[in-house]
Amino acid sequence: MIVHDFSKSKSILNHFVGELRDVTIQKDRMRFRKNLERIGEILGYELSKTLEYQTVNITTPLGSKLTELIIQQPVLCTILRAGLPLHQGMMNFFDQAETTFVSAFRHHPNSNKEFEIVVEYLATPSLQDKTLIISDPMLATGESLANVYEVLLSQGKPKKVHIVAAIGSKPGIDYIKTKLPENSELWIASVDDELDENKYIVPGLGDAGDLAFGKKLSK
Repeated sequence: MIVHDFSKSKSILNHFVGELRDVTIQKDRMRFRKNLERIGEILGYELSKTLEYQTVNITTPLGSKLTELIIQQPVLCTILRAGLPLHQGMMNFFDQAETTFVSAFRHHPNSNKEFEIVVEYLATPSLQDKTLIISDPMLATGESLANVYEVLLSQGKPKKVHIVAAIGSKPGIDYIKTKLPENSELWIASVDDELDENKYIVPGLGDAGDLAFGKKLSK
């Protein structure tokens, strides 16, 4: 897997990630969602440089111009519910893309720290021979992404897989490297070193879904 870690260079992206982490700014739920959307736009733009293009002659009111146009829009997959703002940022740029929605959540069957990832809902077009982009703001253990990818394979094998995330952990990245195709690419705004005892990213930012949409009832 190729990892594109954008925290290694200075850009406005780092500013948006900093605001996501800031406990004071996090209180503004709309700004939290907007920053995730901005991150989706920036990472989507960077990712777009790797896609396939064709030269097309565009007619303008005053003449014509050879222009590089994308050959095939990707399929955008988001993991509900936390992935929605990041997904919106991707949709702002890939505005003709097909979309896959899938739910994945941590289920604690014994009401302790141990959990399993449950995938409950899937709505998707065929993925056969298409470019698939899976967006999820937090790549913690990597189990959600791996489980979602396995479920998606039932709807066709993509020719290329990209992962887009705001913040990830080194253990989570190491894990998905073993579960996704070798030529997959990860586009991530920042990488943290570790997970805590509850498998949350440290320092991370907390629960992205709750910060974006409000606290949920435990399931």
